Amino acid sequence: MASADLRQELGCSICLNIYTDPVMLRCGHNFCRVCIDRVLDTQEGSGGYSCPECREEFQDRPALHRNITLRNIVETFRSTQTDQQETEIFCTYCIHFPVPAVKSCLHCEASLCDNHLRVHSKSPEHVLTDPSTSMEKRKCSVHRELLKYYCPADAACICVSCRLVGDHQGHKVEMLDEAAEKKTHKLRNVLQKLTAEREETEKRVQSLQEDMINVQEKSSGLTEEVTNLFRDLRRQLEDLEKRVLSEISRQEAHLSLSLSDMIQQLEIKEEELAMEIDDIEDLCNMTDPLTVLQESDTWDLCDTEHGDNEDRERLDELLHDGRSLDVAGISHTLHTGVSDMIKEVNACYNIQEAADILLDVNTAYNNLQISDDMKTVSRSDKKQNRPETPKRFQDYSQILGSRRFPSGRHYWEVDVSNSEWWAVGMCYPSIDRRGKKSYIGDNRKSWGLYRYYRSCTVMHDSYKIRLPYNISSNRVRVYLDYEAGQLSFYDMCDPIRHLYTFTTSFTEPLHAALWLGDGGSIKISGGN
Repeated sequence: MASADLRQELGCSICLNIYTDPVMLRCGHNFCRVCIDRVLDTQEGSGGYSCPECREEFQDRPALHRNITLRNIVETFRSTQTDQQETEIFCTYCIHFPVPAVKSCLHCEASLCDNHLRVHSKSPEHVLTDPSTSMEKRKCSVHRELLKYYCPADAACICVSCRLVGDHQGHKVEMLDEAAEKKTHKLRNVLQKLTAEREETEKRVQSLQEDMINVQEKSSGLTEEVTNLFRDLRRQLEDLEKRVLSEISRQEAHLSLSLSDMIQQLEIKEEELAMEIDDIEDLCNMTDPLTVLQESDTWDLCDTEHGDNEDRERLDELLHDGRSLDVAGISHTLHTGVSDMIKEVNACYNIQEAADILLDVNTAYNNLQISDDMKTVSRSDKKQNRPETPKRFQDYSQILGSRRFPSGRHYWEVDVSNSEWWAVGMCYPSIDRRGKKSYIGDNRKSWGLYRYYRSCTVMHDSYKIRLPYNISSNRVRVYLDYEAGQLSFYDMCDPIRHLYTFTTSFTEPLHAALWLGDGGSIKISGGN
């Protein structure tokens, strides 16, 4: 009722609707701006103006003052009314103003406010419920009677007539409250399961979000680290370039000076020889024997030949010692500088080459043949008659590497070009050597990458994951980051393709592990 009273107070006396842009006359009455403008327009030319509410007269057209306070009240009321109309059910019998209903009568199919509820019939056929707009749904569509029972056989709500003479005659039925309680119990169980599943999903989402944040943070840190590393490498390369070019320039200047000096000496020698040749030719052209014999005392041909040999030997020695750049020395400087940078990269990322991996013949299955260099393994139908030891695999054609990896970062490669059916991986030394659990990847102590005729699979603890692509090159790289708990596999195609990464916490040293399923061979090699 308070809502109706307030609405009446907020109504414009001209249009009888709630105020729109309310304005106030000098007499204090309020109207919609459009409404009062229209009234004043009709009064224009009549010799005066008057308020439609109190009839107070104005000689001049009155100014309209916006009533901001009233406008705010109206806007608040409108928003409240909108919410009520969306959420409340109003009394069917309050036709002048909307009044919220407190009950609905299923028999009358009407909603009642407090006032109308007091005078409503109390007879049994008038069934009162919470306010509802769907009272028609509470009656049987066939018999137009109230629905009172639930038939589990047909999963339908029925009336008394349906139970006695209708399609549900003879069916076991339940009261609506009882059936609803049973269904509510089932729904609660479902709700409990769904809630638990949602919580588990939320935890997984949160975990994945944390993983994503960790990946982003690690990516950011690694990006900064690599950027700084390459900046330092570029600086070192520039310094090395300057040092090598400076050495080339120095050698060039030194050699050029020596060669210029030798050229100058030879040019002087050439001029001297030319003059001597001219004198000798003049002497040879003389016809007076006496003059020839007298002049010949000024040349000693033996001394000249001896001097020429000494000069030639000295020049040849100079040319031999310094007529070419020291390419070997320059190459050594380049190689040393680049090697130092590579060592710096390896030290920065703790990368250790696994060049010393050899196959351990004491672990080899007896049908496996091992090459003399302990690098290549092949399968044969002929048993090798090796002594049976606790380390030897008894049921699968497998072999381990002899080197232990208790820490650090390492990589090694396998040439698989001569086999179509193989596995590479790593395992703990405590892996079983006989039985099903001795198979690489079929236990918690080993991790393997398998290829079965154009199909690749990774396996750990008997759980297999089929990869979407096959190996496209002839080499597979295995990369171990022990402290990070990561074991990764790569296809050494161009560019290198990541195949899969196992993530765990290693608890024992690791050994390289190989399995061969056909008559081919595979070769293990160290990192480059």
